[in-house]
Amino acid sequence: MNEDSLQHPKLERQPMEPRALKSIILSTITIVCAVTACIPLFSVLIMLLYRGGKRLTFQLFYTLPPGAFDAPGVGGFGHAILGTAFMVGIAGLISVPFGILAAIYLAELGPHHKVSEIARFCAKTMTGLPSIIAGVFAYAMVVLLMGHYSAWAGGIALSLLMIPTVMLTAEEAIKMVPNPMREAAYGMGCTPTQSLIKIILPVAMPSIITGVVLAVARAAGETAPLLFTALFSESWLAPNNPTASLAVLIYNWSSSPYQNLIELAWAASLILVVLVFFLNIISRAVGGKTKL
Repeated sequence: MNEDSLQHPKLERQPMEPRALKSIILSTITIVCAVTACIPLFSVLIMLLYRGGKRLTFQLFYTLPPGAFDAPGVGGFGHAILGTAFMVGIAGLISVPFGILAAIYLAELGPHHKVSEIARFCAKTMTGLPSIIAGVFAYAMVVLLMGHYSAWAGGIALSLLMIPTVMLTAEEAIKMVPNPMREAAYGMGCTPTQSLIKIILPVAMPSIITGVVLAVARAAGETAPLLFTALFSESWLAPNNPTASLAVLIYNWSSSPYQNLIELAWAASLILVVLVFFLNIISRAVGGKTKL
């Protein structure tokens, strides 16, 4: 027996030992369950690529919907892409400032205050809120007061779904900033406000951006809130009028009796999935740069 074998003895395990056998069985079950869970996902993706990819052309991004009796291959949904971008942008302008400011209060200014506990509980409850409830609320508070459906009402409805996600992720990101950084800032004479602006927020910003991107991805695919607030339109964006969106377009055209509109609905579904996919990649890339 040489010296290396004495220093690093090789441990061998019999394959039929009870613990080894149990590990093999459980690992096999886990792999089978994981593969089974992926089958519906890949089935949907393959169907979208096959059905939607056939109709995917550059013309879709800048043309209006076709008429009922137009030839196949004519028309697009540029108005829905523009409407989705506008309403998600409005939702972001509302939810991001409010969400981050609320997170700063929860994490830094009043972490143990009774108001903070109530706000945190409400935000966690709202993350599981059915999106149709946000649509009904926006309908009652915005559409009925304005007297008409509009893109503004749709943006407000989507912001209700984005605020809790932005607030909770931003709060966790701020809490993850190490205390020595705060103490070093105070030791150098920084006020709490200066420490927050110059140290805490810059360090936590990658994680905050990740939460914002995930909230945007969720809002872009919502249908129910927009059915109560923005409805649908087959014309270009007019913020004070009913406005088209990709999610509602898919909902409406997928049950159309016209084959041309059904094909466009498949193409819109593919574009929406690709959009959400890239937003998730961006959130992963930005979140991976977080160094605390």
